Amino acid sequence: MGIDSIGSLYLNESRFSLSASVSSALNETPSAGTSFASILDTTLKQPAISSEKSAKPHIDKTDELYEQCEALETFLVKNLINGMRSTVMKSDFIDNSFAGKMYEDMLYDEYAADFSKNANFGLAELAYLELTGQRGKLPSA
Repeated sequence: MGIDSIGSLYLNESRFSLSASVSSALNETPSAGTSFASILDTTLKQPAISSEKSAKPHIDKTDELYEQCEALETFLVKNLINGMRSTVMKSDFIDNSFAGKMYEDMLYDEYAADFSKNANFGLAELAYLELTGQRGKLPSA
């Protein structure tokens, strides 16, 4: 099985349900005398693909899955903060002992939780939409 057949197999899955007019337009090869403007005009005159992307997504913020997505967002923000923290020179404000390192790590844990809660990054919402099968729907702002 060649790469072309794998691609067409993937595109023919049920998650890509194109209307009959659009799929026939995609399969047609334009004749030599057809201009780009005429192809564009015929494409624009076709009805828009009605899909679930226009529907509003449903995000249940009380769901356990959403809470896990928020934890994932906090974890990613914490890793981002740790990466930035490693580029900053250390001072003697927080000692270099085990307790000082633990305090600093817990402080940055709280920073990450606060950032992900208040900064509205949207990573938790996007992960929730992906995991619940509402892919392609954009959360309302």
